[in-house]
Amino acid sequence: MAETGRIRVAKDKADLVKALTCADGETGPFQTFADAIVFAAALGAKHNKRVPLGEISKREPAPIRLEYFASMGHDWVLKLLGVTESRDIKVLSPNEEEYVTQRNHIFEEYANGGLEILQKELRGAVDYSERILLMLSMERNNEEQSDEEFDLSKFLS
Repeated sequence: MAETGRIRVAKDKADLVKALTCADGETGPFQTFADAIVFAAALGAKHNKRVPLGEISKREPAPIRLEYFASMGHDWVLKLLGVTESRDIKVLSPNEEEYVTQRNHIFEEYANGGLEILQKELRGAVDYSERILLMLSMERNNEEQSDEEFDLSKFLS
């Protein structure tokens, strides 16, 4: 289970999380590890991909304190994923350690799933920012097309 009070990253995804940030000379699209992990969790949830962590990264990025997510305004993502997945409003309880652990666990697995998606999508990319913008643009175009009543593009080969 998740370490209460901290969000962990799988060891096999640690290098990707570091590369996604602009710290330590990297040129990634995210300012912090927490930003990258929240994006990955949202991506994992979008694609309904929840993956157990396996071995945990002990160093860069070390488990990130929940207070850091809260100070950045990202804690609502943890809560939203927790409620959506568990379908139990009690998971929002800040004082019950069992619910905090459950919420963190759900978030970590969605983040790990999103990081798996990113690993595949970013394979061979030189500029992660550009590739992620392309992914988001394609996703937006797909959603816009699905909103149309009748799409003739499906008849094109």
